[in-house]
Amino acid sequence: MFSKSIMKSLNYKQLSFLKNLWSKKKVEHGKFSIVVQPGKVSPQKKVPDHISKPSYYATGHPTEFIDHPEIKNLEQIQKMRNSCKLAANILKKVGSYVKVGVTTDDVDNFTHDLIVSSGAYPSPLNYKNFPKSVCTSVNNVACHGIPDDRKLEDGDIINVDITVLYNGYHGDCSKTFLVGNVDDLGKELVKATETCLEEAISICKPGVKFCKIGERIEHKAKDLGFTVVPAFIGHGIGHYFHGPPDICHFTNDYPGEMRAGMTFTIEPVLSTGGEEIVILDDGWTAVTLDFSRTAQFEHTVLITDTGVEIMTI
Repeated sequence: MFSKSIMKSLNYKQLSFLKNLWSKKKVEHGKFSIVVQPGKVSPQKKVPDHISKPSYYATGHPTEFIDHPEIKNLEQIQKMRNSCKLAANILKKVGSYVKVGVTTDDVDNFTHDLIVSSGAYPSPLNYKNFPKSVCTSVNNVACHGIPDDRKLEDGDIINVDITVLYNGYHGDCSKTFLVGNVDDLGKELVKATETCLEEAISICKPGVKFCKIGERIEHKAKDLGFTVVPAFIGHGIGHYFHGPPDICHFTNDYPGEMRAGMTFTIEPVLSTGGEEIVILDDGWTAVTLDFSRTAQFEHTVLITDTGVEIMTI
């Protein structure tokens, strides 16, 4: 999810020009293939009639309006557990499917079929007109990569972001996978991002301020030698896909504190370079301005009476 940060928008020609300048500077971000222009996107997949659809299925516009962090009851929490468990299990299967030569569109097809065969709806599909069932963000694509005909290459890293709507509730998680032989810097980036997520989750409990999450992530990222990309935030989740609270992954003064029964995502994006991103012509694909690689990990968590429960595990 985008934060309120200001982001630039560039077309492919402008980005290619910047890439040429960057190449001449010989900035060291490791060994990998830079994504400048997305590939061909196949037609949007259909969802069987028997599967319950979200409010935005036909129009692309969600109708839910949530103006404060929701405190869920036991029935709602159990429904969240079920949807989150399904999302987590599908993500594990996708991890085994990701390999050299597979296209990101193949990943989308594979994931879509797993989700609908489980009786669930792939939440990203047509959410604010997103054309696919999952996000696949490769190398310097920081977030919201649209699956296309690009084949995964040896040395790539790819984040696959999966959300399912199951029995009326969304479960959301993501992981960055290594494809083939990834260089040391890429491996360190992926490990550091997962560590930052774990650090953030470890401090969650009733009475803790939401802003402490970002503070912990930013400090840990700096200690590990990486940069938080601030444009993307976590969010409240339930029968709605996105809602309050906003979970910033950098030092901030967002108001409010955690209470038992709240569910939200934590999903930091880390970069080997700077924090600036640009949005490509498709209106979704976010790439780093300096072409540095990024990684992202995400869990949906529940605040319990005594601490925190990772729901997508």
